[in-house]
Amino acid sequence: MKPNLHPQIIEKNGSKESVLLPYAEYVALREWIEDMEDLLELREATRAEGNLPGRPLEEIAKELGL
Repeated sequence: MKPNLHPQIIEKNGSKESVLLPYAEYVALREWIEDMEDLLELREATRAEGNLPGRPLEEIAKELGL
């Protein structure tokens, strides 16, 4: 879920220069960005695999002796 942010914009000479966020919001934003990056990687891997058949995790675990 996208975090709810309350940024404070800091201006210098009439131009927006920096953004200030509460630390908890910064951490939530970083986690959300990392999740979105993971999702993009998963989608790219899925596209790259095309229509290759999948295998159940249980089958692979048995094959690996796990």
